[in-house]
Amino acid sequence: MKSNKYLIGIDEAGRGPLAGPLVFSLVAVREGDYDNFLKEISSFNIPLRDSKKLSLKMRLKWRKFLYQQRKEKKIIFSYKSIRAQRIDNLGLIKSSKFCINCLLSCSDFSPLESKILLDGGLKAPVEYIFQETIIKGDEKEPLISLASIIAKTTRDIKLCHLAKKFPEYGFEKHKGYGTKEHRQRIEYYGLCPEHRRSFVRK
Repeated sequence: MKSNKYLIGIDEAGRGPLAGPLVFSLVAVREGDYDNFLKEISSFNIPLRDSKKLSLKMRLKWRKFLYQQRKEKKIIFSYKSIRAQRIDNLGLIKSSKFCINCLLSCSDFSPLESKILLDGGLKAPVEYIFQETIIKGDEKEPLISLASIIAKTTRDIKLCHLAKKFPEYGFEKHKGYGTKEHRQRIEYYGLCPEHRRSFVRK
């Protein structure tokens, strides 16, 4: 019987934009399989780093790699998103906690055995006693880097879908961030349901 001890990386995408969802992702591998997984990563011919420092083409190749790894049951990954209106209602901190709690509670991870690695200032629920927050973890820890890639590519796909629903805002270009063009379009068209009203006021 395989061990239930997992190494888990968690990261997010979309904390700062004026529109669109906040997306969290989790990538996990059994502790005993981690070394082999690292070998597969190192043999992949694309550098692994923070998703923001990879080209779109590179991010999508890593995403395809992860889907194949999951298909072969070598890893687990999942994501959870929370929409703009809920972010306005809860705030960023509670929204982040909600997403992390959902990701962990929907998976078969033992809180007393699994080790969780989180980027930046993120924290897992207190019952996960082996957890570590790593500053710039998306540049230092492969599982966090991979989680950041899933989170960012998932969010970008969602924003491209929103761009079809609300073409006047150009979401496919700026992905909801507060660029000059985006702010000009907000001023001209007003807000749509996918804008975070509490962020636009700042």
